[in-house]
Amino acid sequence: MSSYISHEQLFSRRWFRAYGLILIGAVSISLGYVLFIIPYKVLPGGVYGISIVLHHSFGFPVGLTALFFNIILLLTGLKLLGPMFGFKTLTALIVTSVMVDVMSYITKLKPLVADDALVSSIFGGLMVGLGVGLIFKSRASTGGSDVLAMILGKYSSVPVGQIMIGIDSVVVLIGLVAFQDWKIPLYSWILIFVYGKTVDFIIQGGNYDKTLFIISEKYELITKHLYYDMGRNVTFINGENAPETNDQKIIFTTVSRREVALLQDYIHSVDPNAFMTVLEASEVVGSGFMSLQEKLNK
Repeated sequence: MSSYISHEQLFSRRWFRAYGLILIGAVSISLGYVLFIIPYKVLPGGVYGISIVLHHSFGFPVGLTALFFNIILLLTGLKLLGPMFGFKTLTALIVTSVMVDVMSYITKLKPLVADDALVSSIFGGLMVGLGVGLIFKSRASTGGSDVLAMILGKYSSVPVGQIMIGIDSVVVLIGLVAFQDWKIPLYSWILIFVYGKTVDFIIQGGNYDKTLFIISEKYELITKHLYYDMGRNVTFINGENAPETNDQKIIFTTVSRREVALLQDYIHSVDPNAFMTVLEASEVVGSGFMSLQEKLNK
């Protein structure tokens, strides 16, 4: 059985948490589609993008159409990739599809924000991204283009992420041809961007920690300051200065955003010629930060 599938004991705390996240995520996705996205023919790419095109062109229900395509993709993925998706993924797909069609019937697909496709694209991306992120946190999938991308990636050397971008781009272009409106792809790209950023935020959180690489002749003093005064672990990377190829210690560490300025002041006081590279740390797990157990339980 693939490690992509997680199992929770029936009616345990983890079981209620997982299916609670799926339910809340499905509600958020459905509201995003029904109140903001579908009425304006904006396309999020993937299966739901195709379903929206078919809905406005032929009257097909968006939710059931998306579920039909997702089931085909999951069965194909099961055959070609193995058991990568479990019962929670199937639950998420069914619940989301049913909610989209039920809410579409109730609201008659009247947009929450009238005559403003731009605002609707932004808030639709936020709502769908929030829902997808919550479902991902339950260790389930929303199917769609990520399954197709993994299938295509198996038979090509192109990274899965690039394939997903390509699939979404094709869907947006199909919408342009179907609706004959240049505003559709422009709003759709805004939606896809907001959606992607929201998913990243939900999965990774609003992390502001910084990863540092420091080169200094006073590396011992800087290391002691980091370890004893700031409580941060330090790792040495052995390098060589060019072109002399002299041995050089490179300090590797991670600190909070506030600590960067404090550390820079200290380094300047002991070695004004020190070299420092500051990188964004999208997620930090371990000593001095959130533990791996806390991350898994979050």
